[in-house]
Amino acid sequence: MAFHISDTHFGHENVIKYCNRPFSSVREMNESIIAQWNSVISKKDIVYHHGDFALRMSKEEVYDIVRRLNGRIILIYGNHDRKGVGWFMDCGFYKVYRKGFILNDKYLLSHAPKDLDKYPRHIVNIHGHIHNHGLDSHLFPRHINVSCEVVDYKPVWID
Repeated sequence: MAFHISDTHFGHENVIKYCNRPFSSVREMNESIIAQWNSVISKKDIVYHHGDFALRMSKEEVYDIVRRLNGRIILIYGNHDRKGVGWFMDCGFYKVYRKGFILNDKYLLSHAPKDLDKYPRHIVNIHGHIHNHGLDSHLFPRHINVSCEVVDYKPVWID
């Protein structure tokens, strides 16, 4: 099965206040997200991470988190993912994409929401970036926000 999540921001203390996350420390946030993730993801599952995986963490720290997370993680770069593809691969990601892409001729996977006017009407954009400052679903019915704040800090399956 394939799941989606975005904007975990492991190691980023300020995101707790910026996005009103219910954690008292970055350690509590990291451990809670890891526990939530592993409560729904098996070792065989694919997880598309739509960017902004971690911030201000060393390669060793990111590797430690990736190895603790179930599933094979495919990273789509976010605006805070500034290391090279090789760096992320060394951290244990299954695949890494610098740009979004179309999956199964149905979903546009990206970090930030995309303007869908130039895509066929059946394409749905799965994205993050906007955290809990969501798009109005009546105005943007072809967008699915998977920022971790709106998916209960765990990957979600979308069909």
